[in-house]
This record gives sequence, structure tokens and C-alpha cells, in this order.
Amino acid sequence: MNLIINNLLKNFTLETYKVELSKYLRICEFFKSKIEQKDIPAHTLMPSTRLLASELSVSRSTVIKAYELLILEGFIESKKGSGYWVKDHDFSFSSHDEIDPSIKYPSISKKGKAFSENVSLINSTSEKFVAFRPGLPPLDIFPVNQWKKLSNLYWRNIKSSALSYSDSSGIEPLKKNIATYLNLIRGIKCDHHQVIIVSGSLQSLYLVGNALLNTGDTIVMENPTFPNVHSIFRSLEAKIKAVPLDEEGMKINELQLSSNEHPKLIHLTPSSHYPTGIKMTKERKLELLEWANSHEAMIIENDYDHEISNWKDKSEAIFSLDRQQRTVYLGTFNRLLHPSVRLGYMVVPYYLLDVIKALQKHSHRFVSPSNQVVMSQFIEKNYLYKHIKNVVEVAEERKAVFLQSFKEQFEDSIRLLPSQARSLHLLAELPKNVSDKKLAKEFSDKNIIAHPYSKCYVSEEKNGLILGHSCVRKPIITKKIIEMAKIYKSVIN
Repeated sequence: MNLIINNLLKNFTLETYKVELSKYLRICEFFKSKIEQKDIPAHTLMPSTRLLASELSVSRSTVIKAYELLILEGFIESKKGSGYWVKDHDFSFSSHDEIDPSIKYPSISKKGKAFSENVSLINSTSEKFVAFRPGLPPLDIFPVNQWKKLSNLYWRNIKSSALSYSDSSGIEPLKKNIATYLNLIRGIKCDHHQVIIVSGSLQSLYLVGNALLNTGDTIVMENPTFPNVHSIFRSLEAKIKAVPLDEEGMKINELQLSSNEHPKLIHLTPSSHYPTGIKMTKERKLELLEWANSHEAMIIENDYDHEISNWKDKSEAIFSLDRQQRTVYLGTFNRLLHPSVRLGYMVVPYYLLDVIKALQKHSHRFVSPSNQVVMSQFIEKNYLYKHIKNVVEVAEERKAVFLQSFKEQFEDSIRLLPSQARSLHLLAELPKNVSDKKLAKEFSDKNIIAHPYSKCYVSEEKNGLILGHSCVRKPIITKKIIEMAKIYKSVIN
């Protein structure tokens, strides 16, 4: 019997518990109350009817009747060959319901309030469904066995001394392999000591933002860009200056600043603008560096999917063109391998190195060393390069199916926009009278994910959907697009 339930039953006496009810109702009410109070968590295996009947000294039919009533009321479910399980419940819980207004607490900080207010900007990281969630690689082709072998090898040879605290900036073998990897695939030459290991791009932005920004400081960013970028910097109480793009990238020289505005940071996605796929030209990159130099600003070069969008294409990184060490380069393995690996990195100018390391030590301390060791070996054995090659090929195949199916189902009612870059997502333009947020909600209710384009804008919103095609197998792509078309027609009619 489950240990939690066994302990609860020690304090349950059928003879004294709600004696006005029948025995099966008493059992039912007892379990209902414990599930509602979360004393019995969701996905807990309930005792078998024979075992519970024996424990409570009642007939098995009494327990069966209690279980049947719990099933009817949605508290448990019966799984064939597996027994009875507690269902996942949403009891309309709100943290506000648990706060006693008579108790006085210290006030929430301005930044705490800002993060709470802006959290809705972040596209959910807990969506259960993959069709058509942007930012996901083809999860089904990840070389699980290779990763498992490397992981098993790590734990087979681990010494107890390696189980202690680790360097907050990352283990040296991985940092060296990333530095070599960046030199080969990106032409970036850096000291491996400049490489900082993080859990992903969001953490990198948080660290750099905290290192440089005070309340009211100005940050420059592309308009549109990642909603998560808006959320981080708004929550850090920065003043955002949005810069439009054309076919050559960010038009930094069109930015108008007042006499008292002195931007500290510029964030951009130059190798494949998110979400349009525009590639910034070398001329614009040099303009940006000149502008940053004259304004004494730092640059965040977010290269979130360079390996995919620029497969075998060579374009100089801003980091490589920078002669004044003003550029923080961001990369991530979460979009190449799978999000649950939680591994990213940044290459940090020496000017920021000490403060970034100090911030890490005050927050998460370090990323799991076992994951770092396995990732280091994954790079060293050339598994990463081979996997990226497979990702590109599979993504292109699935994109072709997506484009064909989308055209057949939607015809010209929704237009997919062309992109300069090979990417793991597509951008769809919606009619002006259709709200992308409402449509995305309709899709979500039917287990289809699409991110609203309007959330990417600081100002002058455009209507559209960002759709990830690479994480869905080809037969499912067609099926889900047919479902999308039906939902869309029901919304607009």
C-alpha cells in the first residue's frame, strides 16, 4: 500500500468517522477530503479493493461502491490492468484564497510586483502538447541511446569528491569544448574562461540585466522580438526603446533619443531575427557597433538558433566584429537537443565576467555537473554536429509537409510569410479582424499550440501566429492542420 495512504489510514476509524453515513459513503468522503486537501497527491496509486477492504474490515463490495462513487465524481480513475489512480485536479486554487487578510506582511518589492505583472508575457514553458509549439526541435530524433551511454559512463566512473559543489560558471572541459565548437561553427575566437554555463537564454538575460541595469535605465531592442525579452527587462524596471527592422535588420541609426537617455544595453537576434527570420547584414552590424561605441552601450547578441537557421552558411557574428569587447554572445542547447536538457551558455566580455560570476553564486550556484560532463562528451565525440545535421534535414522535410497541408486547408485565408532563414517555426499573417490572442486561445483549448505574433511587439502590434513545425511527425502535421482549419472556420463564421 502507498506509504502516504497507509499513514492516513492509521488515523482513520470507520466506527467514528461520519457515522450518520453508510460505510461506503464514509470511505468515499474520507478519500475525497484527503484528495481535495492534497494530502493524497495527483497520480497516486490507490490501494486495491481487496487490500483496502481487509485494512478497514469491510466487504470488498463496500470498497468497490466507494471507488465507483469517487470515479463518478472525478476524483479517481480506473486504468485497465493498473488499478485505481488519483486524478489530476484543479480545485480552482488561488494563492489569494490562502492569505489571511488579518495577518500583516512586509510589502512586495517593486521588482517583485513587476515580475508578477509581466509573467503573462512569457510564452508558457509547461505546455503539454507539441503541435505546433515554436522553439522545439524534432524531439523524436534525439539520440537518446548516445546520451544515455555517456550518462551511464559518467555515473559508473564518478568519484565521491565530484559530488561536492561545482564552479558556478561551469566545468572547464565543457567550457573548452564550447570555445572550440564556436570557433569551428561560428568563427568566434574566445578564451574558454569567458564562457559561462547557464540553464538557458532567459537566465543569461536575467544575469546580464541585473549586472548592468538600474531602475529607469534604457535598453534598446528590436521591434518585434521575443516576448520573454520584454518580460525580463520590463520586470527589471528598465525603459525599453523599440527599434523597427527592414530587410537588412535593425535600423539603429533611426533611433531617436532624448538628451537625458543613455542606453546601457542593446538586445538583438542578428543571425535570424525572431520571429521573422531576417538576417542582419554586415553593414548594419558595423553600424550597430559604431553606435554602441559612441553611446558606451553593451550588446547582447542572442544567437538562439544559428546552427539551424544558418546551416553551412557563414556570417560573421557581431562578437567577432567587435573590437571593443562590448558584446555578450548567447547560445543554447535547449533548442538544438530538447528543452529539458537545460543547458545554455554565454561568452562574456572580461569587463562583465566577475559580476556575472558573483550573480551566479548568489542565485543558482551551478548547473548540474553530470549534464555538463555529458554535454562536453557529446560535443567532443561529434555527436552534436551529426544531430544538428539530422535536425536540419528532418525539419526541412516536415516544413514541406506543413506548407503543403496548410495551403490546402487554409488556401489564402491565412498567409504564411517567407523567411530569409531556415528556422524551426513559420510566421502566419492573420486578417486584421481576427485577434491572434483569441485564436491562439481557441487552438489551445483544442490542444494545439500557436504563439500570438502581437505579443512580440513593444508597440505597433501586428496580427499573426508563430507556428513550430519541426517537432511534429509528418502524419500528425496534416491531421492537426485539418483540426486547425475547422477551428478557424468556426471562429470567423
